[in-house]
Amino acid sequence: MDVFEAIDSRISCRAFLDRPVDQKIVRDLLQRAARAASGGNLQSWNVYALTGAPLAAFKKIVVGRIANEDPRHTKSEYPIYPDPMFGAYKERREDHGIQLYGSLGIDRNDAAARLVQYKKNFEFFDAPVALFLTIDRRLGPGQWADLGGYIHALAFLARGYGLDTCPQEAWARLYDTVGDFIKIPSNQMLFCGMAIGYGDRKHKANDFRSPRAELHEFCTFFGFD
Repeated sequence: MDVFEAIDSRISCRAFLDRPVDQKIVRDLLQRAARAASGGNLQSWNVYALTGAPLAAFKKIVVGRIANEDPRHTKSEYPIYPDPMFGAYKERREDHGIQLYGSLGIDRNDAAARLVQYKKNFEFFDAPVALFLTIDRRLGPGQWADLGGYIHALAFLARGYGLDTCPQEAWARLYDTVGDFIKIPSNQMLFCGMAIGYGDRKHKANDFRSPRAELHEFCTFFGFD
């Protein structure tokens, strides 16, 4: 798979097959992704990888925590989205929700079903490998951008092995539970989780393609014919 196909075929996968991932592959991906661009070569990422029994134990704790609460209203480690949302950003997010829940046959007004689907984030959508990515609290916007570059490099490289991923900022809402389990140092902030596995591309949750803005909507050219 070439780099163009890897980028074009990447999705935020929300349903995975019951198929293990070779731990050597995971280690290789994490190492190769470290070639992501990094200003000053600071390499502002920290990764915690879980699979097998530790992942099962962690998920059991999380299920118990959110059993009687709506984690969408839990205060996150950092603002995931601007409040209030505005303009094209608000429209794109709302349209994406319509696509996702529509593909699953969940009515826009069915709050209970929407919550059930949202909570699948905290099961990593049944992926066999889970990552948590953190950043030192003393670092700034430039290093946050570099962390995003690492996450995307990881997602694209995973396609080379036929794997799918789902970066999940939703985990920032359970930062305390995550931190307690994997013993995140106090100077590190949880940015997101990431599910990794072999995606079930036939599942309805993966049966749509989120649109992207046209080039003229975000790029201004100078000196081009």
